[in-house]
Amino acid sequence: MEPVTHFLTGACLGRAGLNRKTALATLTLTLAAEAPDLDVLSRIGGPAFGFAHHRGFTHSFLGVPLDAAVVVGFVYLIWRIRRRKLKNPNLPPRWGLLFLYACIAGLSHILLDFTNNYGVRPFWPFSEKWYSWDIVFIFEPIMFTFLLLGLITPSLFSLIDREIGVRPRGPRGWLAATLALVAVVVLWMVRDYEHRLAVNALEARTYNGADPVRASAYPGLANPFHWYGVIETTNFFVLAPVDSLGPEVDPEDKLQVLYKPEETPITLAAKRSYLGRVYLDWAQYPITQTETLDSPQQGYIVDFQDLRFVQLPSLLSRGGSRRALGAGVRLDRNLRVVGDVYGPASKRVTVPEP
Repeated sequence: MEPVTHFLTGACLGRAGLNRKTALATLTLTLAAEAPDLDVLSRIGGPAFGFAHHRGFTHSFLGVPLDAAVVVGFVYLIWRIRRRKLKNPNLPPRWGLLFLYACIAGLSHILLDFTNNYGVRPFWPFSEKWYSWDIVFIFEPIMFTFLLLGLITPSLFSLIDREIGVRPRGPRGWLAATLALVAVVVLWMVRDYEHRLAVNALEARTYNGADPVRASAYPGLANPFHWYGVIETTNFFVLAPVDSLGPEVDPEDKLQVLYKPEETPITLAAKRSYLGRVYLDWAQYPITQTETLDSPQQGYIVDFQDLRFVQLPSLLSRGGSRRALGAGVRLDRNLRVVGDVYGPASKRVTVPEP
């Protein structure tokens, strides 16, 4: 998920009652809920290295305690710099409990990232397998709204109470934050049900006379009942929008068929490169396109694309822009790797491999 949703989740966890047990709980939970994304620092090693380590150790069960230790250490430093000043001197920080809270928030981050279609590797480094639930988009507006309302609604009521002279009874915020978290879980249940309907609809038909080998449905952003289907058969892929309210798949003449490209020495060389290995390890529906530069003497570019992130019908059109989360490998005429290629076709940037 995008960072703000993680921050909001941590804040709601704190406001739901955990902040009554120790000082600095909400701050710790909010920071720890986003801490696994510290792996963004891996981009210092280059795009391919950053891609290889994105959602790696910091997003694993083994990495959660380390993430928590970093956050608690940072909060302790702030507490010391502020000369141990607290809003409620009668509620001192309990550092062992704060570490436990930070671990809970770190696990919430892994759970949220698991719900979208990018996936996580929770058992890294023991297993490199990716897991994804595929039920929500990377930014889920409904979930975002629930969490935001869970935090701001109590403040709105406090303003009204002050205006009419009503004294609040007990700490505010726990009920709204709790309801927000419950609403998120209910949303996941509904989205999981709709997702199953979409996948079943995709699997229940044939495509150009061929039975599907496997089928997946991925969420869109605007319409929670519109799913982006990807079907694999023996010889080709099919891109098929599906409506889970029906549930029904678009008619045959509106589906996009992409035949699997022939394996060549060029594509095999690209797949053996560092970026190629990393990309194929992560991608669920990888497809390649080979471009010969001006002349074979100048070499080739092999573009990699994962079909679960292709949203437009102009997929891999020659001369078009590289799609989201796509990348390429540039080879010389002897099929040696020159570097990795990123950016739109009109503004390509070649980066040497690590």
